[in-house]
This record gives sequence, structure tokens and C-alpha cells, in this order.
Amino acid sequence: MAAITAAVPVRLLKRDLLFVAERLTALLNENHLIALARQHGIKSTKDGDSVPKLFNAYLRRAEESKLGSIVIELTIVLAAARGNSNTILREAAAVYKVNPDAIALKVKQEFAAKEKAKKEPKPVAKVAVKPKKAA
Repeated sequence: MAAITAAVPVRLLKRDLLFVAERLTALLNENHLIALARQHGIKSTKDGDSVPKLFNAYLRRAEESKLGSIVIELTIVLAAARGNSNTILREAAAVYKVNPDAIALKVKQEFAAKEKAKKEPKPVAKVAVKPKKAA
């Protein structure tokens, strides 16, 4: 193990990030992986395609910067699945200086707007009925 870690460069390369991402992906259950895949726009196009297979193919094509983000996402999802998810998400938000309260407020406003749009009745177009003429 010491020889392997000594061979890891200071700056992680694509192969390093891919290695970590693939191993973390294997640890997730399928439901979590489906949610993560959906977030990246990965959908099963054929009946025989499995989400883990499609996600691994996506990882192999991804650039270094994207792989770095995915490694962080996988770590957060894996930690949240095994512990208190709210605490894990708040800790991650604090590390990356993201305001979760502002995001929660924005999401609530979006849902409220969607609900309001559903409740508002759509104007009904009136069709003019012409009276029949007597013969």
C-alpha cells in the first residue's frame, strides 16, 4: 500500500480520478446511482443497458475537471447514505461555501410557482354557436 500511495502524483490525473470514481460507484446502491446518473443526464436508451454500465462509460469519457466533481458527488452520496444525510450535506456545503438555506428557499419558491400554475384555471375559449335557420 505504501508503494502505491508513493506513486500517486501530487496533482491527481484523469486515471487517478477515474480509479477513485469507479470504486466509489461500485459502493453505491442502484437507487443512489440512478439519481446521480439522472443528474448528469444519463438515461437508459435500450432495455438491456444497466445504469451502472452507462455511468461507468460516462466516467471514462469525462474530462478531469468533471471527474473531480463526480468524485466529490459520489463521496457525499455515499457518506449521506451511511449516516445522517442532512449533517453530511450541511458539512459539504460549509466546505464549499454554499448557502443551503438560500437554495432551499429558491426550491420552495419554484415548487410554489408550479403549484400556483397548476391551480389557476386556464381560460376556456368560447365557441360561438350559430342558431339554425328554419326552412
